[in-house]
Amino acid sequence: MPDKYNLTLEQNIFLAKKLIVENIYNSAKLEGCNVTFPDTQTILDGISVSNLKISDIECILNLRDAWKFLLNNIEKPFDLEFVCKINSYISRNEALEWGVLRNGKIGISGTNYVPPIPFEENVIQEIAKINNIENVTKKAIKYFLWGIRSQLFWDGNKRTSTLCANKILINDGKGILSVKEEDLREFNQHLTNFYNTNDYLVIDDFIYSKCIRGIDFN
Repeated sequence: MPDKYNLTLEQNIFLAKKLIVENIYNSAKLEGCNVTFPDTQTILDGISVSNLKISDIECILNLRDAWKFLLNNIEKPFDLEFVCKINSYISRNEALEWGVLRNGKIGISGTNYVPPIPFEENVIQEIAKINNIENVTKKAIKYFLWGIRSQLFWDGNKRTSTLCANKILINDGKGILSVKEEDLREFNQHLTNFYNTNDYLVIDDFIYSKCIRGIDFN
């Protein structure tokens, strides 16, 4: 799995800022937020949108703040503290707790897989293993999928894992990870298989080919 893009940090941050509205919209749709792209743009412009749930508006604003934190702290180490900080923005006012590891059992709709309760020591060890993956794109995809399947937090796991994968990519100039709305159905099919099997091969090629974007220079 070669890296698809080789950008400078400045180029990758420019790309992230250029695509910020689309990335926020895609992340919101990934977890079922009922907003349109124009709604997303309007909310981010600071204008109220009628007929939207408060929770949907908060979802967009939380993603905005999480992206702001990510880009302002892109060179900080990627560790559990960073992951928890991202979730503290993502799940603010949405979950039982935010920014701390889940301490109770949950299920995942559409699958029989029940993620175990995450223990801090085990999570730290797993993140360290992922950080040791030499290929940056592979590392980002691995964290993205592992974070989603592990369900580290009470809520916002897909959004948190998306931003964490982007922290890994942007820090080394390897592009942006985002699941487009048009690819959501196929993504969810692959994700269900991944939940059931824990086999990264059923989904990582899809993520690599469909969800990693960058800048193509002449």
